[in-house]
Amino acid sequence: MLLQHERIWITGAQGQVGSAFARMLDTTELDVLLTDRDEVDITNMDEVRAYVEMNRPDVIINCAGICGIAFCEENSDLAYKVNAIGARNLSVAARSVHAEMVQISTDDIFDGRAEEPYNEFSVPTPVSVYGKSKLAGEEFVKTIAPRYLIIRSSWVYGNGDNFVTRLLKSAETQKVIRVQENQMGSPTSAKELAKVIYRLLEKDAYGLYHAVCGGMCSRYEFARRIMELAGKNTEIAAGDEDMENGRPSYAVLDNLMLRLDGIELPVSWETALDEYMKNALKEWG
Repeated sequence: MLLQHERIWITGAQGQVGSAFARMLDTTELDVLLTDRDEVDITNMDEVRAYVEMNRPDVIINCAGICGIAFCEENSDLAYKVNAIGARNLSVAARSVHAEMVQISTDDIFDGRAEEPYNEFSVPTPVSVYGKSKLAGEEFVKTIAPRYLIIRSSWVYGNGDNFVTRLLKSAETQKVIRVQENQMGSPTSAKELAKVIYRLLEKDAYGLYHAVCGGMCSRYEFARRIMELAGKNTEIAAGDEDMENGRPSYAVLDNLMLRLDGIELPVSWETALDEYMKNALKEWG
């Protein structure tokens, strides 16, 4: 259970999940340390070790990572360095100060060929460099960190670059946008994912969990809903190519462990998207 004044270190704090979780902790009395690549390079063991020895966090939450599918294919060494070696370094550091390690992972550790949602007991079979590097990071966490949480999510969007913002940007210059109709998943807001992270820490939960918003849809349905909420007239057409090429065709995760442990589930993907778009449209004016 999280205790008052406990110290939490969030890496990748400027990213979608890191920033959402940091905002959530603003209302608590927890001592929150926020770093990104400029403050601490998680691929550098000496930097990680020095930071941990100086600050001695009780919980390390690794939200850092490289997630561009095409970028990872073209820069495989860097992908493994950040997604795998970075997780290893943080796990070693967590072990040295007896901290809990929390690793954010992805549906891309599966091959996308299933016909029913993947649960925590499904066997990972990644096909992309991104998926393979994230699975390698999971393995380092499991074998090194004495206390850990691995939380997999899918189609995450929040502040920053994501499918929602890229789609809306494309709508400014394109009258028709083609989006894959046969790519299925559960769009999940960074805010809902942050809530699950907090609930799991509150419950003193350990191990592997899936955390996605309820329901599922195709990229095509997701895109149409985004356009509808944004009040855009851009046509969304079903096609074989879109901005998310390279991702698993079936990326639906089952929150089995959350249900078994009686932990509150995220809201439906429609509800989460509605809230996100209302807030985003206010910010964008």
